[in-house]
Amino acid sequence: MSIVVTGATGHLGRHVVEQLLEKVPADQITAVVRDKAKAADFAARGVKLAVADYNTPETFDGLFAAGDKVLLISGNEFDKGRVGQHQVVLDAAKAAGVALFAYTSAPGSLTAALADDHRGTEQAIVESGVPYALLRNGWYNENYTENLAPVLEYGAVTQAAGEGKVASAARADYAAAAVAVLTGEGHENKTYELSGDTAWSFAEYAAAVAEYSGKEIAYNAVPAEVYTGILTGAGLPGPFAAILAGVDVSIENGELAGTPGDLSRLTGRPTTPITESIAAALKG
Repeated sequence: MSIVVTGATGHLGRHVVEQLLEKVPADQITAVVRDKAKAADFAARGVKLAVADYNTPETFDGLFAAGDKVLLISGNEFDKGRVGQHQVVLDAAKAAGVALFAYTSAPGSLTAALADDHRGTEQAIVESGVPYALLRNGWYNENYTENLAPVLEYGAVTQAAGEGKVASAARADYAAAAVAVLTGEGHENKTYELSGDTAWSFAEYAAAVAEYSGKEIAYNAVPAEVYTGILTGAGLPGPFAAILAGVDVSIENGELAGTPGDLSRLTGRPTTPITESIAAALKG
């Protein structure tokens, strides 16, 4: 039996593999990657590597074995039909008879277009008959703290979220929840709404960045269409910029503010406060 992690060299996948190594022998972990070179550090520690690509179905032939536990980390190629990509992995997992198929989804409360692919994937998983765990990951602290350079440069946090709040957590927290599901028992056919313990507003976020950086930082709330223009001006493709602006509209509507506590219950510890991630990012 292996614990198989797709997207293992991505931001979330790396956290998952690192934390799995603390819980199970390395030879029980299979990291699915597109580029072996990027996973050389894992291989050196005894993790098994499998080279496969969501866009090339045959690369998943024989990758899984009966009894495996699989974590499908959702793809980020928004223009390539993510539901179809995920179906490739699901079909291979079903054919192999895996024991558990976990998927990193989006919060059930999220109505933004970003959630459409996740809903489609969830439906396919449930209808497949494979034992599943839906990990509905909320927003990551790093979605914001990894983009502090322009905030510091312009002295402003600019979003289209109004006074809406975000119950975010660190990637490492969401990874810990996935590891708890992959290494634990009794998670079959369960859905977990994962979010931070505390919701914060962008005005509070701007104030925290100001406090930790020693600079004056304002919060500029702008309309969604203005925000879309800012993002495209910064080089993002138009469709992706519109998706991100749509998430901000959802934030303004309170769709990412829920704090059901599933994440801290699964991990057995409080989630990482946004202030802690801000401080870490500024030190880095």
